[in-house]
Amino acid sequence: AQTMKPATAAQKLGVYLPATPESFQAEPVSRVQLNQMIAEPPEWLVELRKTGPHPRPVVAHKLGVSNAGLARGEVTEPLTTDEISELLQKPPAWLVRERSTHAEVNEENARVKALKAYKRSQRGEGSARV
Repeated sequence: AQTMKPATAAQKLGVYLPATPESFQAEPVSRVQLNQMIAEPPEWLVELRKTGPHPRPVVAHKLGVSNAGLARGEVTEPLTTDEISELLQKPPAWLVRERSTHAEVNEENARVKALKAYKRSQRGEGSARV
C-alpha cells in the first residue's frame, strides 16, 4: 500500500502536525487511512480543525492574506481559532494592509486569467490575434 509521512498527511488534512496525537505522528499513513480520515474524520481531527492550532496556510486563508503577508505581519506561530477571531474583530494595521494587498492581487490574477482566456478563444476561432 502507498504510504506517506505524517507531515504530508497532516498537510493534506489541513492540520498542524505537532498538535496531532502521538499515534498519528509516529507511523506512516496509508492512502486508504487518509481517505478514511477525510470521509469519516476521527474526533481529534474534527476538534483540531475546529479549534486549532492551525498551520500557516490555514491561518492565512482564514485571515484573508497570503503566507508572505503573515510573515510581513510577523505571525510566525500557529494560531488557534479564537486568536484568529480576535485578529479579525480588532484587525491591526498590518492585517488591514495585507488583506487589501491580497484582494488586489486576486483581482489582478482574475483579470489576467480572463484576458488569457479571451486571447485563446480568439485564436481558436481563427480571428486575428489580440
